[in-house]
Amino acid sequence: MRVFVTTTLPDPGAAPLAAAGLEVVQRDALGPPTRAELLAGVADADALLCMLTERVDAELLDAAPRLRVVANYAVGYDNVDVDAATARGVVVTTTPDVLTEATADLTWTLILAVARRVLEGDALVRSGGWTTFGPTMLLGAPVAGRTIGIVGMGAIGTAVARRANGFGMTVLCTSRHPHPGAEAEVGAERVGLDELLTRSDIVTLHAPLTDESRHLIDAAALARMKPTAILVNAGRGPLVDESALVAALAGGTIAAAGLDVYEREPTLTPGLAELPNVVLLPHIGSATTEARGAMVRLCCDNIIAVLAGEPALTPRNSTS
Repeated sequence: MRVFVTTTLPDPGAAPLAAAGLEVVQRDALGPPTRAELLAGVADADALLCMLTERVDAELLDAAPRLRVVANYAVGYDNVDVDAATARGVVVTTTPDVLTEATADLTWTLILAVARRVLEGDALVRSGGWTTFGPTMLLGAPVAGRTIGIVGMGAIGTAVARRANGFGMTVLCTSRHPHPGAEAEVGAERVGLDELLTRSDIVTLHAPLTDESRHLIDAAALARMKPTAILVNAGRGPLVDESALVAALAGGTIAAAGLDVYEREPTLTPGLAELPNVVLLPHIGSATTEARGAMVRLCCDNIIAVLAGEPALTPRNSTS
């Protein structure tokens, strides 16, 4: 049986697949395949190991008559037409839990970098522009004791809240479904989105991308936030209307933002990169050796299980 892998993987790579006796066809490239490469690669594949950048839709599934499993190298799966896969008996799997702590760490990296203007300070020192200590130089925003609003109180949102507890913060949260256990653990107050936006000093996004959550943070939502507030998105890019965010940052509607994901990544909305009050990272939320390696192993284990006729470890649909 054949597995098509769309890109170069970190360790352990495709070795678990080969060790299980599967034939691996892998693109030796970091970037996503062209549509033509993708369709050709799945034509005789029994399994597909793909990234969020690959669109797995009815056209692809029809081009892959042998396909039995799609292992998406991500927690999210809005790039996969799950209904179309289910209708064709194709199992869809993702990589939950193994990247939770890494993504929460990265979220806090953005929060602190934005609040304390870390990149501006780094640039000042490197350029030789720092000549003396100044009491008014690069004044930032406090974090400890402030209010953080977490949009999406799943595993990653909860991990972000645990870290907020260490800063003595008031934690607000909102999500599609109640998470009473998690909310109680971190002392979070569950509120509606409007209240969260108006009360929070920092708003951080961890909701899944759905038709309902696309552009959840639009011009109206940004206008509800404090003019001193910080917006952080380490979830999914299209949760934010980036054109509205550029206008809000340029016009002082909110103070600053930190982004690891983008609406049309890797393309940035015009004007975003020129703003001094935004920190921009290249989608590295899960980019630790431990997390990325665990994601690879989970993808491989899902493929091996399904092709052996066993249940997937982390399925997103049921084909029984």
